[in-house]
Amino acid sequence: MSEEVRLAGGVTLRAAAVGDEDAVAALSVALYVEDPGARPITPADVARTLDHLRRHPERGRALVLDDGVELLGYAFVIAFWSNELGGLVALLDELYVAPAARGRGLGTALIAAIADGRTPGFEAPVAMDLEVTPDNARARALYARLGFAPQKNAGMRRLLRT
Repeated sequence: MSEEVRLAGGVTLRAAAVGDEDAVAALSVALYVEDPGARPITPADVARTLDHLRRHPERGRALVLDDGVELLGYAFVIAFWSNELGGLVALLDELYVAPAARGRGLGTALIAAIADGRTPGFEAPVAMDLEVTPDNARARALYARLGFAPQKNAGMRRLLRT
């Protein structure tokens, strides 16, 4: 595991650092404007997530795509152990590449780095999970091309707080 991964075009994949909060928050808010979730996301939500992951790195990492000028994207990767799968599973809780940076292979490179265990704080997982909304055709096509497929079991959720 390295502290950062060099990607094509001078882009670095690294752990989010203190000082990245506003940029990550802006990207996360943009994600939920483009592809709404169960509730609107605010910069305060993102700040809580970043703080939690810094205080509990065993739970996951916030990763950023950095070209040296600005952040081009981010991912929240949550780790959990699966008895069924026999190892660490990396859940891509959020993955977003800014519209101006799309089509350059950054999402693909980020997913490959996680899968290969080349990201800060993660060993190579035995599986990667993610969710994608049914009408997000571009993301669904990317994930299918990278080998993601619908799971046999349907996901279910019970919201306890909003």
